[in-house]
Amino acid sequence: MHTQLTQPACWPEFAFTVDCTAREKGVAGRCGTLQLPHAVLQTPVFMPVGTQATVKAMTPEELEEIGFRLILGNTYHLHLRPGEQRIAEQGGLHRFSGWNGALLTDSGGFQVFSLKTLRKIEEDGVRFQSHIDGSQRYFNSESVMEIEHKLGADIIMAWDECAPLPCTDEYARQAMERTHRWLLRCISAWKSAGCRAEGGWPQALFGIVQGGTVQSLREESAQFLAGQNLPGYAVGGLAVGENPEQRRQAIEWSVRHLPAEKPRYLMGVGLPVDILDAVERGIDMFDCVLPTRNARNAQVFTSRGTLNLRNARFQQDASPLDSACSCRVCRRHTRAYVHHLFRANEILGLRLTTYHNLAFYHNLMSEVRLALKEERFAAFKSSFLAEYLIEDEAPETGETRDAAP
Repeated sequence: MHTQLTQPACWPEFAFTVDCTAREKGVAGRCGTLQLPHAVLQTPVFMPVGTQATVKAMTPEELEEIGFRLILGNTYHLHLRPGEQRIAEQGGLHRFSGWNGALLTDSGGFQVFSLKTLRKIEEDGVRFQSHIDGSQRYFNSESVMEIEHKLGADIIMAWDECAPLPCTDEYARQAMERTHRWLLRCISAWKSAGCRAEGGWPQALFGIVQGGTVQSLREESAQFLAGQNLPGYAVGGLAVGENPEQRRQAIEWSVRHLPAEKPRYLMGVGLPVDILDAVERGIDMFDCVLPTRNARNAQVFTSRGTLNLRNARFQQDASPLDSACSCRVCRRHTRAYVHHLFRANEILGLRLTTYHNLAFYHNLMSEVRLALKEERFAAFKSSFLAEYLIEDEAPETGETRDAAP
């Protein structure tokens, strides 16, 4: 099935085509082509997180070598340091960071709301204190759209409230309704800028489905967003403490009411099993800090699960990080060598594990797309999970989203 996205005049360089939809029972996954001003991508796709205009421990050339063409930046962090005006004066985030591919900027909502005691939610927006220097700041729909306009990403996210979990159903509703009111103002500000970045290229605005883990709220939010006819949609408010079944349900409740011809982005969820669950339910785009954050703590993702290379049992292990991986780290280096690097506090250790983890995620998405095209996704998922065991926990895995501090 080929479904071409109808393109309003304000974003002619953005298009999403559904190339195939799974026919397997119980599988709603699909493959697509996402055209952006700075790249053309195949979906489902994973985006490395470059919160502060860099994917930690990686160069742009290394990301391109692996095969990535889309990475994520963050409005909150880039606003605080170095500031959107300075980035705009340098030609926008692409030129400033030396990244030739496409960019997506998160609105900073999750980061602001993670500040807890350092922020105050108001009807119009949020007042908060910088975690860097304590200065008082204020975000609302218009200011966030202006920051993202100056940063110049291909895809920009609407300003939203990420409700904490657990929270009452009433608070989840209040946060959802506030998110909807803020979205309408984001749309107005986006259109006032001609739906374009300061650099001149089109920007696609994605709205964010909220509603906590309440079915009626998730469905109401997805229906409201679908009515705005945006270029794409995100499922937000997850990876904040819910259990896997709650997450799967929230995705299902959201996706069933989002337009089939538009891309769907699951924000901040990124364990391999969670990605497979979400692809199965029709998600097209993913981001997560886990492959890079955990790499810096010596945890590597492999086809047989995760390994903590600090563990003493790897001292004399001459195996590659993953015998099923053909990345340049696995072709050249052993577990024993990387174990030594971490024990000696050598920077190269975390660079090698980061490169490998990102290559693992990129290869996983390639295998997912092939399985969907060949109508064997269910079998692929079953086989992957049968082999994938968490052998060692990293000393610190942390949240799956980049919070403010």
